Amino acid sequence: MVGQLSRLYSYRFFVVSSIRNEFKSKFSRSKLGALWMIINPIVQSVVYATVLSSIIASKLPGIESKYAYALYLLAGMLAWALFHEVVMSCVNVFVDKADLMKKVAFPRVCLPVIAAGMALVNNFFLLLAIVVVFMVLGHSFSAPALLLPLIIAINFIFALSLGTILGILNVVVRDVAQAVQVVLQALFWLTPIVYTPNILPPSIKDVLLASPVYKLVSAYHSVLVYGELPDPLYLVQVAIIAFALAGLAVVLFRRAASDMSDAL
Repeated sequence: MVGQLSRLYSYRFFVVSSIRNEFKSKFSRSKLGALWMIINPIVQSVVYATVLSSIIASKLPGIESKYAYALYLLAGMLAWALFHEVVMSCVNVFVDKADLMKKVAFPRVCLPVIAAGMALVNNFFLLLAIVVVFMVLGHSFSAPALLLPLIIAINFIFALSLGTILGILNVVVRDVAQAVQVVLQALFWLTPIVYTPNILPPSIKDVLLASPVYKLVSAYHSVLVYGELPDPLYLVQVAIIAFALAGLAVVLFRRAASDMSDAL
């Protein structure tokens, strides 16, 4: 892992410039530009809030605001948007960049980092939009919100590591990308984002709440909505899983790197 990090550091300007160029090319002919990165999740959240707020708003303890459900939903969508976009970008990155891998000499480990970095930039703009919405709705942030960068970092490393592993597998078995998309769609509804954990049946609650994604979403809810410190055990557990997956990703990458160009 130290070797891969060293190579990434050596090519840090290549990674940063690639992210910048991807960002510019994505919106070069767009009138709204970066606004498109936040329109979809914001509209999706508004639809969910409009349809479900009357059902769930009364079941949000500790929040006095009449916009309680909207706040809860936006915080959860912020967490999910980063996880989902990073994983899906990394799953497809080696296949999408096959021509580049065959023609240009550079550390292949840069590719998932560039894809994930672009997703992180997108999520930053979404965060700014959500902060503005929270302020307009009269919600104030407390000291625990200062932990949000740490939570985002854990979310990012977890999604990047998982996505890289799946991306390597997708080079060999192209069905992986399709399967991941289906699994993530199911995982969204199995994670308390558009509903609260207290409405889950006890028989399945413990199983669903063991998910690392739930632990991340819960941390976002704690610091942004409830103004509380996140459960430290949750963060430690996800961080351990994230770094374990990162180690596995490095091992798989070192073994598969020489064969990926041929497989593509």
